[in-house]
Amino acid sequence: MEAVLVTGGTGTLGRAVVRRLLAEGEPVRVLSRQAHTPGDHAWAVGDLVTGQGVATAVAGARVVVHLATTNGRRDVAAARRLAGAATAAGVPHLLYVSIVGIDRVPLPYYRAKLAAEREVEHAGTGWTVLRATQFHDLLLRLMDGSARLPVMPVPAGLRFQPVDVRDVAGRLAELVAVGPSGRVADFGGPEVRAFEELARSYLAARGLHRPLLPVRLPGRTFRAYREGRHLAPEHRDGRITFERVLAERYHH
Repeated sequence: MEAVLVTGGTGTLGRAVVRRLLAEGEPVRVLSRQAHTPGDHAWAVGDLVTGQGVATAVAGARVVVHLATTNGRRDVAAARRLAGAATAAGVPHLLYVSIVGIDRVPLPYYRAKLAAEREVEHAGTGWTVLRATQFHDLLLRLMDGSARLPVMPVPAGLRFQPVDVRDVAGRLAELVAVGPSGRVADFGGPEVRAFEELARSYLAARGLHRPLLPVRLPGRTFRAYREGRHLAPEHRDGRITFERVLAERYHH
């Protein structure tokens, strides 16, 4: 059976995707810049920035699931290089994970993700693009940093729709099985919540007592966030709530 190649397979989402694909009986190959001893899945050594080893990595793959990111710095070039290699190798399906609102929020990273989407769409092979809302893990990292202060700043007027990587991984496994689907429906978390409300739940779960300081952040980007352009309230497809993640992380 031809393998599913996963880029970014050691990241937060990538680990969840690899576990889910293996559970579904898919043979998985993970692209890495360093050699690893094979375990539950195979490894391919390659570098999306330089292009070294990429052609060999994609050879014989049935699907390429592109999750790797350089936080925007080289994402477009990496997507172009991977898409070109996949097309040249005759890979029939290139599946890319993106972010809800990248065409509506003027954030530089989002512009890079949008351009990377275009590289996938124009690769010349079958493709799928799935946009998801922000991960629980991202919000928790932000809160971990803010909670170190005696007063916890929170962005005023912002709502989020956090989604769990396990839910996104399940959707990606479905799309791997379905085949090229183009731009599919956005995938959002189960709840749209004010950041301040999420922060209170976070503090309670950790047993911390911090006054919250709402801060109104200036600029077009944060105005777009306040307008909810990064949300997908009509697609509350995830099932794992923020409170469940807090319980799993802090109540053990």
